[in-house]
Amino acid sequence: MLDSVITRKGQVTIPKPIRDQLGLEEGEKVMFIRRGDEVLLKVIRGTVLDLKGSVNPSARPEDFSEIRKTVKKRVGQKAGHRD
Repeated sequence: MLDSVITRKGQVTIPKPIRDQLGLEEGEKVMFIRRGDEVLLKVIRGTVLDLKGSVNPSARPEDFSEIRKTVKKRVGQKAGHRD
């Protein structure tokens, strides 16, 4: 078992044996996946297709024109405009 300390900025150093095992190098990206009370660390490599399945799909198709209208309205409200 390996451990690490969280800094004031919320940063954590990945222990060297884990970096070596995963082949992690400086500048590479990782993602954190929550699964109940656990968090998995996944190395991001390759293409966007490699991320397939990492996001749960919506239960229904999204209406992007309606989403844009809602976002514009909320941004306007925050800026003090009323539509």
